[in-house]
Amino acid sequence: MLYVRGRIREEDHQAVAVVGTRRLTSYGRQVAEEIARFLARRGITVVSGLARGIDGIAHRTALEAGGRTLAVLGSGLNRVYPPEHRSLARDICHKGAVLSDYPLGTPPDGSNFPPRNRIVSGLAKIVVVIEAGQKSGALITANYAADQGRDVFAVPGKIYAPKSKGTNFLLKQGAHPLTAPEDILDVLELTADGQPEAVQLPLPSNPTEEEVFEVLGLEALHVDEISSRAGLPIEAVTAALTMMEIKGMVVKSGSMMYRKAAG
Repeated sequence: MLYVRGRIREEDHQAVAVVGTRRLTSYGRQVAEEIARFLARRGITVVSGLARGIDGIAHRTALEAGGRTLAVLGSGLNRVYPPEHRSLARDICHKGAVLSDYPLGTPPDGSNFPPRNRIVSGLAKIVVVIEAGQKSGALITANYAADQGRDVFAVPGKIYAPKSKGTNFLLKQGAHPLTAPEDILDVLELTADGQPEAVQLPLPSNPTEEEVFEVLGLEALHVDEISSRAGLPIEAVTAALTMMEIKGMVVKSGSMMYRKAAG
C-alpha cells in the first residue's frame, strides 16, 4: 500500500529519478541543479527521496523551474525527515506528491530507507546517479532500477574523488555515462523540447499485408480471427504476420495473438 499526500497525475509516468549523496560537492550541486531544471522545463517529473544533499536540491530545483516532483519517504507521511525539509515537502504536495509505503506515525529509522529506494526507481523510467560514495544509498537505488528494467545513468567524476567512486563504479558495470542532460531524452524518446519523437512505422509491402494490417488494431486478435476478418487463408495470414513482426509492424501478444504496433 502506498500513502500519498498530493496528487499523482498521468504525466508523471514520464519521470526521471535524480539521486545521490547527502554530502555533495559543488560539482554535484551544479550537475543536480542543471539536470533537474532541464527535466522540469520539459515537463518531465523529477523523482527523489527528499534526503539532504542531491535529493533535496533535485526537488527544490524542479519546483523553482515550474515542474512536478515526487518524493518518497522512509517514514510515515506525518514524520517528514529530515525536519528541515518539512516546508519543502509541503511545497511538493502542491506540485506533485509525497509518498510512503510506511503507515502514519512510522519514525525515520535507518533501516527504512534502503527498501524505500525500490519505490524511487519504480516510479521512474530512468535513474540518474549524480554523486555517490562506495556505500551510498544511491547505489541501492541503481540496483533496484536494474532489477526493474530501468535505464541507469551515472555522472562521471574524478577517479580520486570519494563522491565519484560510486558513480564511476556504475559506469564500469555498464551504466549510461551522463555527459549532458540531453542524453536522457534519447532513452525517453523525446525531442529537445520534451515532445515525443515521431515514430514512422513501415507500411505494408503487398496486398496480403495490406488486408491483414487493415484488420488489426491495438487489441490483440487470434490468427483464426484475423484470417476470418480478412477473408484470407490461414497459411497466407501466418506468413504475412511473420514478416510484419520482423519489420516491426505488428506485435505478438501471446500464443497466436497479434496486434498492430503502436506508432
